[in-house]
Order: sequence, then C-alpha cells, then structure tokens
Amino acid sequence: MKRNNEKVKQNQSRRFISLKWRLFACFGAFTAAVLLILWVFQVIFLEDFYKFIKTKETVRSASSVEEIITGNDLLSELQYISRKNEVCILITDLYGKTVASSDYLSGCIIHHVSDSTKLKLIEKALSSPKGITEHFDLADFGRDTSQNKRPGPSFKSESIIYVKTVKTEGYGDVVIFINAVISPVNATVQTLRIQIYIVTGILTLLGLLLAFLFARFIAKPISKLNDSARELAKGNYNADFLTAGGYGEISELGDSLEYAAKELSKLDSLKSELIANISHDLRTPLTLITGYSEVMRDIPDENTPENLQIIIDESKRLSSLVTDILDMSKFESGTVKLDVREFDLTQTVSDTIERFKRLIEKEGFEFEFIFDSHVMVRADELRISQVIYNLLNNAVIHAGGIKKVTVEQRVTEKYVTVGVIDYGKGIPEDKLKNIWERYYKVDKEHKRAQTGSGLGLSIVRSVISLHNEAEEGSAACGVKSEEGKGSTFWFALKFTRTDK
Repeated sequence: MKRNNEKVKQNQSRRFISLKWRLFACFGAFTAAVLLILWVFQVIFLEDFYKFIKTKETVRSASSVEEIITGNDLLSELQYISRKNEVCILITDLYGKTVASSDYLSGCIIHHVSDSTKLKLIEKALSSPKGITEHFDLADFGRDTSQNKRPGPSFKSESIIYVKTVKTEGYGDVVIFINAVISPVNATVQTLRIQIYIVTGILTLLGLLLAFLFARFIAKPISKLNDSARELAKGNYNADFLTAGGYGEISELGDSLEYAAKELSKLDSLKSELIANISHDLRTPLTLITGYSEVMRDIPDENTPENLQIIIDESKRLSSLVTDILDMSKFESGTVKLDVREFDLTQTVSDTIERFKRLIEKEGFEFEFIFDSHVMVRADELRISQVIYNLLNNAVIHAGGIKKVTVEQRVTEKYVTVGVIDYGKGIPEDKLKNIWERYYKVDKEHKRAQTGSGLGLSIVRSVISLHNEAEEGSAACGVKSEEGKGSTFWFALKFTRTDK
C-alpha cells in the first residue's frame, strides 16, 4: 500500500511538469551528451588515439619494407616508403652493420644511436618474432643533436621505434628499424578546446531554439487541446478542437476529439428525448389506469368489463415498456446470455404473428406470412421471438393508412432471411443509418407506441449482434426503405436444415 501511494505521488508530481520544460530538458540532455562525446574523443583521448594510429602506421611501414627488401631497387623503394609514411628506415644485419637506410625525419633517432643501443634493440627483437615497439623522448638517447633539427624546448616530442628481425634470401638475417616521430599535440588540443567552447555555445543556443520551436508547434497545440478537453469534461460540447493546429498527429487528435464532442452532444440530446418519451409513455398508461380505477370506484355503474379491459391493456402496455427498458439496460451492460438451441424458425415466426395479431385484433390489421418451407436454425428462440415481435410492432406503428403487414421468409445457400414489410411513408435515405440507435427518432413528434416501448429496433440490433458475436457471420440485420413506398426490416440467420 505504501509503495502504491509513492507511485501515485510520483505520477502526480510528473503531471505538473509541462511538455515545454520536458522538451527543454530532453534537448539539454542531448546537447550535453554530444558535447561530452566531443570532449572525450577530441580532447581527453586525442593524444592516445594519435599515438595508437601512429604506432599502427609504423608497423605497416615495416611490413611494406619486408615485402620489397629483396628487390633490385631497394634504396628508391625505401625512400618512397619514408616519404609516404613520414618515417625513417634502417636495415642492418644482426650485428648492427647498416645494409640500407632512408633518413627522412629531422628528429630521427635510429640513424644516430650508438651501436650498443642498436644491439640491445636487436636482442629484444630476436626474442619477439612479431617485433617490438618502443616509445622514447628525443632526449633519451645520448647523441649529437646539433646536426639535427629538434623541436623547441617548449614542446615535448616522442619517437616510436619498431624493430623486427627478418630472414631474407639475399641478405640473410636482417633487422628492420622503423622510426616515426609523434608531433607535439599540445597546440592541437588547445585549438580543439577553444573550438569545443564555441561549439558548446552554438549547440546550447540551437538546443534552446529547437526546444522553443517544439514548444510552439507541439506543446502549444496540445495545451490548447487539453484546455478544450477540460471544457468537454465539464459538459461544454461546443469546445473547439479544430483550431489547435500542429503536426498531422495533433490535427488528427483534434479531429477525433471534435467528432467525439459532436457525438456526445448528440447522445446527450437523444438521451433527453428518450427521457421525455419514456416519461410520456409511462404517464399515459398510468393516467388511464388511475382515471378508470377512480371512475369505477366513485361511479358504481362504470364498473364494467370494458373499463376493466382498458385497465388490463394499459397495465400490459406499462409492463411491456418496463420490460423493454430493462432488456435494453441488460444489453448495454453485457449481462445477457444466449440459450442457443435448434428450433423451427418458420413455426416461431408463425406463432409470434398469431400472438401479436390477437393483441391488436381491434385495430383491424391484416398479416400475411409468405414462406416456401420450414427452416431449422440454431439460436436463442426466446430472443428471436422478441426480434420478430419488435419488427411486427414497428411495422404496425408506421403502417400508415394501409393496415397490412407482410412477413417474407427467403432461403439462400447458407442463410434464411425474414423480412417484415410495412406500406407506410418510408424513411428518408439520409436517416436510415441512424434508425438503429437507442435514442434516435425519425419523426421528432412523439407518438405513443401501439404496444411496447419504442425501443424495439435497438433491441433487435442488440439481439442480432449477440448472435453474431457468438459465431461470427451467423447473423445480420438491416433495412430497405424508400419514401412513399414503405420499409422492409429484415434479419438473417444461418440455417441448419430445411423441411420441405
């Protein structure tokens, strides 16, 4: 529990850090990392890198000499290698006697060391087949430096001497001396250090500039979206998300939030309409039940079977309304479970039509059921009966002056489709996509349903969706309508077999 509280506090503290300052911190860290790398490679380890590379070049020079040592024009080849690699070359026998040489460097050591020093180096090289590498200051050797150019006293020069013994056919065993001078790097390091100071300032200013630009083009639009989102959370559906601007992703986020705001506004409006409609539908049967009950209580002669039937009919209407509202609530919460079994869909449709016909027999409606064969399906029979009932009720409500409802059953290769046809005024094409919504009414003028709650189409869609989720592609529903020519609401199920 304590750890959870600490995490909550950490998350709360992070929320107070704005995106702008996070960007500044990120670019600052990036700039510092770049400068650190530059300092490490260009200043701190510059001399070590230089010595390492110079040593490798010296060893490669020895390999080049080893390849041309038996050539006819040895001297010119040695001079070429000396100039190319800026090294001095000395080839001697095992006793230090010179075989060939190229004195190229002014600070060369190997051409001026004593014989005893040469013999010591040769002795070390004999014990190492790959050769030896020695590093010395120019002042380490006792030699006459008056004949050679040396760096001034304020510089410190270092020499690399590579020694290797080689067996040759013409000269026998020889020793290759390669001498390279490491130039003073103090001035170079100082120059780089000054450049680093300049680069540090430039990168710092550049990082701040980039952070400012990002804060302007990213943080500012996001902050504006955040402010609009707060307004939306307070119930202000007119919050503006489209003027936030920014990059593509931010614009897409603004479009999505704008769409969400419109949908929430529409949903809120439709909920208000639903509450008004349900209130009206509840009040009407309650008023009739109360009114007829009071009349029958106060006037003895009004205690007739007709008045009792009105009370019973309105009670059933009220019960149906409450049942549909409860069913819709269950569908929304996901607590409805299907009881899937095989049953005769054709018989279920026929039975439902007969029950519905008895309920509204006083209305004078004509029902026609067209089918070719009995079809068996696997589904929840009770819920499918509810779908048929609601589609019949919807057809009766919108039948208009032609009091006729036709039910057609058609069988295709895999599916059986049941369509309920009314001959009313139809539905405008631009409103067809919304009629399945829970709170949507094509006609804003409130009309009390003949039976049921007016939530029938939403319940139909929910039941069919549940069947489709149980087995993908097993169920579907839809509508075909044309203004002035009525509507056909249909649903389809996969069938298991048909009985002709």
